[in-house]
Amino acid sequence: MSQTAADFKGYRIPTLDLLQREEAPVWSQVTLHTNRGDFSGLILPRSETADALHIVLKLDTGYNIGVRCDTVESISVLGRKVANYQIPEKAFPVDPGKPRVKLLGTGGTIASRLDYRTGAVIPAFSPGELYGSVPELADICNMETEKLYGVFSENMGPEQWIGTARAIAREIAGGVTGIVVGHGTDTMHHTAAALSFMVQDPSVPIVMVGSQRSSDRPSSDAAINLINATRTAATSDIAEVMVCMFGPTSDEYGLLHRGTRVRKMHSSYRSTFRTLSDIPLGKIDGSGVTPFRTDYNRRRDDGQVTLIDVFDDRVSLVYYYPNMKPDIIDSLIDNGYKGIIIAGTGLGHVNKPLYPALQRARDAGVHVYMTVQTLWGYVQMYVYETGREIMELGVVPAANMLPEVAYVKLGWALGQSRDHDEVQRIMLSPVNGETTEREPHNGYLVFQGGIPEVDEFISSHWK
Repeated sequence: MSQTAADFKGYRIPTLDLLQREEAPVWSQVTLHTNRGDFSGLILPRSETADALHIVLKLDTGYNIGVRCDTVESISVLGRKVANYQIPEKAFPVDPGKPRVKLLGTGGTIASRLDYRTGAVIPAFSPGELYGSVPELADICNMETEKLYGVFSENMGPEQWIGTARAIAREIAGGVTGIVVGHGTDTMHHTAAALSFMVQDPSVPIVMVGSQRSSDRPSSDAAINLINATRTAATSDIAEVMVCMFGPTSDEYGLLHRGTRVRKMHSSYRSTFRTLSDIPLGKIDGSGVTPFRTDYNRRRDDGQVTLIDVFDDRVSLVYYYPNMKPDIIDSLIDNGYKGIIIAGTGLGHVNKPLYPALQRARDAGVHVYMTVQTLWGYVQMYVYETGREIMELGVVPAANMLPEVAYVKLGWALGQSRDHDEVQRIMLSPVNGETTEREPHNGYLVFQGGIPEVDEFISSHWK
């Protein structure tokens, strides 16, 4: 049969040669006969950046596997059904009595639906598509959508942060009840921090949401996260930038994390987002939002917001390691960087060989701040001689600001001023909880497996 390059989307030599020889294009239902046994499923397309050695197969269980082409002895083609990348739109029901929520997309899949005939994951974004994919949204609000960007989260940066902040301010002025920002999870905490600084004192909730596992997986968190985020935006009294993601290992509720104290802490775990050195703002389930604290910005009806949409991208985050050489700092100075955040050891330390480079940075007018790579806890540079020496070189302790948050805040501060004292005033003046006066007794909880008392507790609660 006649085949084109589109029939083998994403595949390259040598896998492409195998599929063409066996006449097994993408979307074919096949059995791969390999030297490790037989595997039956649907051949899926590959991305442009994927390697050239594997066939991606969607099993009947819904999971995807990769099969090395050099293990395949033959392929039995059982049929083919090409996927249709479109969800039939259903009119999103409009109820004048329901809140008005705006969903801003930055990239990735906000929600999707699995086409069980073909195995295709079909993205949904328009209100009609979302209603067809997650009909529960219509019970919560009247939803409007706007795609701001179409990038993976690692490609989000200052340009996109500023654009998103401006869109949020515009929508608040336009009278929306709440805003949801769809975002990839890898750099969601960076964007949450940037929006927390750029969009101050908002009158409505601004809720960031994503998913750790795509909708074609039985364990996907996409729909529940979107429902929780939408309900928060529509009904919550908390008018701040928040991250709304999976709470416990079950799907009982989502957690609402303050945008300046949240961090992704696991590469694939659904409950990956944690509030560090503090507790979350609250939780969200089918009955609504339950605040955990009272010190939050409250919803208002005035449609007001303060927008400070600036950023100087000549800022770097340097993670200290033993035997670090001064040329790392020197290269940043030589390349015109204006700010450096150091994630130091312990209470905020680096080695003595870096001292001349730090002195040079101060003389060149580079703003240098110290955070701790432990993530929990405070920079305390007065305790040891090393810390005091580093401060004498112009390095400023940044309290318990998270390293990534300090990076974002320094870029935002330098976007407003180059004056050393003014930048320091901005950096050390809390905007929205990025530094706290103390760490609460329950602000540091990390279960350490293997300890008898912890294992006993976990075994009694594990589901």
